[in-house]
Amino acid sequence: MSAANVVHLGVKELRSMLRDPIMDVLIVYVFTVAIYAFATAIPDTLHKAPLAIVDEDRSQLSAELADAFYPPLFLKPRITTLAEMDARMDAGADTFALLIPPGFQRDVLAGRSPGLLLNVDATRMTQAFAGSGYIQEIVNGEIRAFVQRHRSVAAYPADLAMRVRFNPQANKSWFSAVMELINNITLLSIALTGAALIREREHGTVEHLLVMPVTPFEIMAGKVWSMALVVLVGSVLSLLLVVHGVIGVPIEGSIPLFVTGTALHLFATTALGIFLGTVARSMPQFGLLLMLVLLPLEILSGSVTPRESMPAFVQVIMLAAPTTHFVLLAQAILYRGAGFAVVWPQFAALAVIGTILFALALARFRKTIATMV
Repeated sequence: MSAANVVHLGVKELRSMLRDPIMDVLIVYVFTVAIYAFATAIPDTLHKAPLAIVDEDRSQLSAELADAFYPPLFLKPRITTLAEMDARMDAGADTFALLIPPGFQRDVLAGRSPGLLLNVDATRMTQAFAGSGYIQEIVNGEIRAFVQRHRSVAAYPADLAMRVRFNPQANKSWFSAVMELINNITLLSIALTGAALIREREHGTVEHLLVMPVTPFEIMAGKVWSMALVVLVGSVLSLLLVVHGVIGVPIEGSIPLFVTGTALHLFATTALGIFLGTVARSMPQFGLLLMLVLLPLEILSGSVTPRESMPAFVQVIMLAAPTTHFVLLAQAILYRGAGFAVVWPQFAALAVIGTILFALALARFRKTIATMV
């Protein structure tokens, strides 16, 4: 009867979730639009940056400099005046404004070192940092070619043969799409289970469960498997249809192996959601508590920046977080085609962490129910 109760309670959770249109729309949005937007609309490299050029020299060299900037790094430069340069920068129309002073070509040919003024809108931090280096390199290359009357390739004492593996085109959307999928799996699994518990408390249905012949373990297990199933199905469909189908990220490894790892991760995060749901007294409190827990889980897990670049004590502490091991196994399976022989330590870690979190959440859940009786 215990297994039957767990199944029936889980089905009840699924029906309750289906009757909540806001939650249904959130699930669809998180696994579709949110992943596509994060992967394609948030550039972390220079891409189509707006550039204005004030050409006060009107020479052949200044014209060649203006023609050296083109997509995809920069938009076609807008030739403007000195009076318009600051106004356009203040209005946010240009990220970069390059001023070529009068007599620039003459000074270059005379062997002088004339200066160029580059105004940068630093509020666009990523593009400002990368674009300044690109502009300096392009300007120096064009001036060197103009003076030497030919374009030469520098000869180095050693030839570096570079092979880019797993992402040959260095396409940032391939990495961003999978990492956003991983983050959204964590977000939804915690949010759905915690919200399901708080919703029952606010609606008074917990008291109805307490008079039924069910145990706290059965109630909690029903919430865990039902919410984990929703997130698991959504993550698989998102991986196949959005990440692989629409964005075009190649999947190198075994999808069943990734699904198994995701199920272990969901075992841990849904238990964490139950625990947070017992701590919070209302949905606003749960939302604030979720922010405090979710941000460190995502930022320090290696999905945003490599763990090796973090302080040593942070790396050690985050070994207790399920997201750290989930990121490692997801990258290994989906990017590098790793098998179980490679990722079994992460599977074992997730099983241990999930068991501990489930035990803690169950103890807290029993204590919470005891106070209601």
